[in-house]
Amino acid sequence: MANNFASNFTRQLAKVILPSFESYRVLSKNVNTQLLDGKFNADSGENVDFKRPTDYVSIRTSDGDVSSSSASDIITGKATGTVQNYFTALVEYDEADEAIKMSQKNELVDMPMIKRIVTDLELDFASYMGKNTGLLAGTFGTAATTWDHVAEAGAVMQASGIPMDKEWCYAVNPYTQRNLASNQRSLGAGGPAGGLISEAHKKAIISDNFAGMKVMTATTLPSYTTHSGADRVGALAANPTVTYVGAKDTMTQSLSVTGFQANLQVRAGETIQITGRNRLNLNTRQAILDENGNNIVFTGTVTTAVTLDASGEGTIVVTGPAIYESGGAYNTVDSAPVATDVVTLLGDASSIYQPNLFWHKDAFSIGSVPMKKLHSTDTIATTADGLQMRISYGVGFLENQQKVRIDLRPAYAVLNPFFAGKGFGTA
Repeated sequence: MANNFASNFTRQLAKVILPSFESYRVLSKNVNTQLLDGKFNADSGENVDFKRPTDYVSIRTSDGDVSSSSASDIITGKATGTVQNYFTALVEYDEADEAIKMSQKNELVDMPMIKRIVTDLELDFASYMGKNTGLLAGTFGTAATTWDHVAEAGAVMQASGIPMDKEWCYAVNPYTQRNLASNQRSLGAGGPAGGLISEAHKKAIISDNFAGMKVMTATTLPSYTTHSGADRVGALAANPTVTYVGAKDTMTQSLSVTGFQANLQVRAGETIQITGRNRLNLNTRQAILDENGNNIVFTGTVTTAVTLDASGEGTIVVTGPAIYESGGAYNTVDSAPVATDVVTLLGDASSIYQPNLFWHKDAFSIGSVPMKKLHSTDTIATTADGLQMRISYGVGFLENQQKVRIDLRPAYAVLNPFFAGKGFGTA
């Protein structure tokens, strides 16, 4: 009887694909994957919402009588998981190739197809992370060259009141890794690679625990090039909305600006600074001071590219909003930004920047969206943390070809932009 691969072909491929998929992942393995796991279904639509934690203001009295005080409002915000586009790898081979090359299916599908899907997923998710970070460590544009530069990110996270209940991560590009290695050779990966499934991830780890963070290398860090416009300093044209109610569901803030270069193109991922408005610890709501006793100035990350008009005016949307209410339980700055405040887009004109990224595991979430079954042989492969791929095997009967496709459809969520930031060195 002739060999027949049709009945178990996709299952065989799944056995090859799943370990490889796990092996190549780095950034997407270090965020909250469980929160979105199983949340999307036929009735959920393109978005799923999650409740943000609430906070309150305590009352201090000498006699315990709070009858003249106001109770804290219960304000419920939401974080939203949003469905992304499909990632698909497709190969075709005719009947003769199937008969001749079936023994090479591992080489055909394992390396090229899966590596491409994982690489594109990591690039896309890293870009999403970079555009939704609320913190800044170091001097913008200065390369991180020593371990104390890395440690500054840990200091920023701790001083900002980010909880230590889950993993903190810091990702650098390979050349920064080289600088760190030459600076202190005793710091290295937290152990030998432990098999194919986690090999790439383990090899990416430079230190399992430095300044409270897992430090790793990644080739997928996002970058952007600033516009040629030289005047990158302007001002707020109006008072922005600074209430928690105004920001609670998106954790973004619209800044109406003026005085910038005419027709300046502001890129997504750029960092904006408001002079005179300083950060607060999100736990104590007290001022954050550096080692010299200086306030940490408020910065936000541009979420969406925008081109200002011929007068250098427009609206820039940033994540990690400046919130200030009298006695507010959710304040992120020590005073409210107002019209005429000086606003600066950090960095120089016509320059490329690739910040390091640091984050708490609950800063972001990634999950899978169920995909409908095709009229073919399908197998669903699921990773230990819930990401799913669909492996389909079918035919193009007009072309007289056999076809194999692998699909992944993720959903992303920003759970808290203040749990993540961009990292630089110190000038």
